[in-house]
Amino acid sequence: MQYLLDTSICVFFLRGKLDLATIIREKGRSNFFVSEITVMELRFGAENSGNSLKAHKAVDNFVAGLSIIPIFGSIRRYAKEKVRLRKIGLPINDEFDLLIGVTATENNLILVTDNVKDFNRIEGIVIENWYNRNSTN
Repeated sequence: MQYLLDTSICVFFLRGKLDLATIIREKGRSNFFVSEITVMELRFGAENSGNSLKAHKAVDNFVAGLSIIPIFGSIRRYAKEKVRLRKIGLPINDEFDLLIGVTATENNLILVTDNVKDFNRIEGIVIENWYNRNSTN
């Protein structure tokens, strides 16, 4: 199985709330991907942090061994899915989430996120949640 890591899961890891490193070792680093949108969101978070130099270095170290998937190959699916969701009255208001979700489906990847509520509206998506906000993580 191959996985696309949503931004929230990456943030939990970077904040020390999820042992993603162990999971990646167990499942094989080559099975893990991030969207360029996630990298962009992580960079924004780093720049907006109290210690941007340290935060950018943490992002550098995190993404160093992962494959980064561009969104270009998912743009057509994005447009179709956005229209479909609007027509049924269940739009995803966060454009970045929709782009990440359709990137997972377009590339036949399991999306790892704790934001199941929004992502599960995307047709054909497979989701795994490795983080429980209500636990003592």
